[in-house]
Amino acid sequence: MDLITVKKCLLLTGIAWCVVIQPVKAEIEAQGIEGLEGDRPSDTDILYLSEIDLPLTTVEAWTAELAQSTVVPIVGVQFNTTETGVEMLFNTADGQLATPTTSVVGNALIADIPNAVLRLPEGDELQAADPAAGIALITVSNLPDERVRVVITGSESPPNAEFGADTQALIVNVFTVSSDDAEQADVEDAIQIVVTAERIPDEVQDVPISLTVLTEEQLEDAQIDSLEGISQNAPNFIFFPSSPGNTSSYTVRGLGNNNFLGRDAVGFFINGVPYDSGFFFDTLLTDLERVEVLRGPQNILYGRSSIAGVVNIITRPPSDDLEIRSAASYGNENLINLQLSVSDTVASDTFGFRVAGAFNRQGGLVDNVFLDENVGDRTEGSGFADLRWTPSENWEISLINTVRSSDNDGFTNQIEPFVAESNEIGFVQLNSNSQALKIAYNQPTFQVNSTTTRRFTNFERQLDADGTSDDRIRFPLETNTTVWSQEFRVQSPDDAERFRWLVGGYYEARNFESDGGFDLIGSGLSLTVTDLEQDTFAGFGQIDYKPIENLTLTTGLRYETNETHLDRDRRFEVPGGDSFPIGLDVDGEEQRSSAVLPRFAVEYRFNPNVVTYASATRGYRPGGLNFNTDFPEALEFDEETSWNFELGVKTTWLNDRVRANVAVFTNDVNDYQVALFDEAFLSSTVSNADVRINGFELELGAVPTQGLDVVAGFGFLDDEFTDFFNPLTGEDSSGNRLPFTPRFNYNLSVQYLASFGLLSRLELQGFGNYFFDEGNQFEQGPFALVNARLGYEHENYGVYLFVNNLFNTEYLVEQFGVGNRFSSFGDRRTFGVQVRASI
Repeated sequence: MDLITVKKCLLLTGIAWCVVIQPVKAEIEAQGIEGLEGDRPSDTDILYLSEIDLPLTTVEAWTAELAQSTVVPIVGVQFNTTETGVEMLFNTADGQLATPTTSVVGNALIADIPNAVLRLPEGDELQAADPAAGIALITVSNLPDERVRVVITGSESPPNAEFGADTQALIVNVFTVSSDDAEQADVEDAIQIVVTAERIPDEVQDVPISLTVLTEEQLEDAQIDSLEGISQNAPNFIFFPSSPGNTSSYTVRGLGNNNFLGRDAVGFFINGVPYDSGFFFDTLLTDLERVEVLRGPQNILYGRSSIAGVVNIITRPPSDDLEIRSAASYGNENLINLQLSVSDTVASDTFGFRVAGAFNRQGGLVDNVFLDENVGDRTEGSGFADLRWTPSENWEISLINTVRSSDNDGFTNQIEPFVAESNEIGFVQLNSNSQALKIAYNQPTFQVNSTTTRRFTNFERQLDADGTSDDRIRFPLETNTTVWSQEFRVQSPDDAERFRWLVGGYYEARNFESDGGFDLIGSGLSLTVTDLEQDTFAGFGQIDYKPIENLTLTTGLRYETNETHLDRDRRFEVPGGDSFPIGLDVDGEEQRSSAVLPRFAVEYRFNPNVVTYASATRGYRPGGLNFNTDFPEALEFDEETSWNFELGVKTTWLNDRVRANVAVFTNDVNDYQVALFDEAFLSSTVSNADVRINGFELELGAVPTQGLDVVAGFGFLDDEFTDFFNPLTGEDSSGNRLPFTPRFNYNLSVQYLASFGLLSRLELQGFGNYFFDEGNQFEQGPFALVNARLGYEHENYGVYLFVNNLFNTEYLVEQFGVGNRFSSFGDRRTFGVQVRASI
């Protein structure tokens, strides 16, 4: 570790120490209690409309509570029915109980009594079923950190409680809330979002990571069915789908797939299946339950490590009862989108299934002036089947099968926005399938999870390589990719609070076969045949520990080793069948790299509504072999490493009606991998550079009144090459900005659902300027997109009008070339009608 890194570590440690010595104590916790139904039906336990009743508490009171170290035994609990509900008396043998902290989750009021322990003749838990009208169940139990939890579940709505005390008893008067009062309380309800970003269910505000979560309802409201749509709602996550046949470009905090020859800097997971390569991402997503975008290096909590961040996509699980959901859209340019899912649980409630599919077709948006027809037709289909078996309460076994297929026109260049002049319409075809076997075994003291995945992808394309009306060069290419992975982890149970732990291992085998090159029409075919094998082995572990109530210390460690094996044959085939070798042949070339990757984090809860955290994480991207080069000295490229330092604050206000999160970070990257393109558009060289990235993310969410939701996000990046010499051009690019990295991006959505079912939604998504190359020659200026939606919802159906890119904004998503420029533009305005229904 160099001196600069040591100084940064000391500075971060000093800041974190100053943060965590504040002497306060308060906590809000939520258990998996049945959620309160809101105005819009939800088919999952992920969304909760909760009203948290937390009176303002002084620092002196928290300090006094923290100072109380004597644990008071509760030796008796009495229930007395009253006119309004029930009275509970907690009797002690010696000492006075402190006033509980309370929260409401769904229909349940939760009261935690600090510095107390149950010592009842009946045991460590007490239950009372239907003790009074409107109260379904009262449970009193011990928590592991010397607290007693009282859960009071209402029949239709959460009850209220008043607390009093005498010398040796705590008195709790519980009274029910009328349905009218409960409906009025919905005005102040806020959406609680449970995530599994750290492999343990947590409320999003309690996860010490810069994290964006899109819930099922948000995904449906915004009509998000692609990674491009996800990125437009997450700060510092950029995804640009390129012209058909080329690689999509994406970054998280400035790091992405610039070097697509090695491992992706961004980890993409769909139901636990790791995905890579931009060829395979610009596809249709369907029946989503949740999307989590984690920014910063993720080396421990996901099997495959990623130096930039993770995009975790989860589809909806099988439902308890029969459920059928459907949607159909029709729009301009012959846009057709169809979605259908069927789910149920059968066989004595032990076997559940969900089958879902989607189809999307749209006519060409580009006018080919040479052929006098529109090009760019897109046809896509996707589907999955999720089968889950729970033979006992301790076991859950899932098998998830996914298929995807697309058949699109292929073209390489727009001479101006939505205008091309190629003499040939190429094609791009993608067929992919994946399988994931998940086995979970749960015990009160630990849980075991195993995930085995396989993914196969076939990609074929043929493009008019020169992008003009001349009949000169074609780009034929076919690739086959097979990835097997096995992840195994053992960890503490979900309800562990003071001490959490996790250990695991990961293995991945990736085989990539490629057959493609240049078809010099009339002269012959320059063909390269590649067989690339990559193996990854990793072991990892993490510990979260609470030395005091509001302080959590986290430390994690990962060791990873990677092996790459390459066989490559390049030859020229002339008309008539003869061929001869050209370029570089590679037989059995190997490359190895490994790394030790630590993570340190400190989290402190100042009060029930303010959480701060600080973290330092080592990032790593393995080296590899460049199968596109003809130069022996350029065959191998070095591993990429980084140190990411981050500070964050997560806050909630006004009984959770307002949420505001901010994170600031700095990231120094050594040996940043840069794929450089030569005049033949081949990445013949992968160079290494040093990079510095500073930035921040700000996210806001508000429910000002019943039915009105406001979500906003802003990401900013100050990025540059601190040391980079381009060996192909001979230019010093130090001081230039990184490609595909907007200076800023932002999103704002305002949605209102009236009580009689009218829904209106307006979205604004903006981007700062960005470049397409390391030399900063090709640039797109700042721009903004506006989307709108108007509809009517009633119980189990909805009808909507929508328009995307309302003002038909023109913007580049790709530009490259040496001499001539090849360009591709984002989609122009699309509009139509959508119908949704469910039973």
